[in-house]
Amino acid sequence: MPPLVPYLTPEDLVTLLKLPSVETIYQWRKTRSGPRATRIGKHLRYHPNAVAEWLDANTDHAARIPDREVA
Repeated sequence: MPPLVPYLTPEDLVTLLKLPSVETIYQWRKTRSGPRATRIGKHLRYHPNAVAEWLDANTDHAARIPDREVA
């Protein structure tokens, strides 16, 4: 079994992503637009890998500068 990693709370996500408030996290959950969460009893928790996958999936890849060949 792989070692357990600390899950993130909604408050952790607010701090990590520098969001205005925890209400943003709950709005994302309501609209199903945020990272996947796990409910443990009445508490929401986010696996760091799920947050990383969500961030990657929502990165604006069009803004990246393409690699250029050196002549």
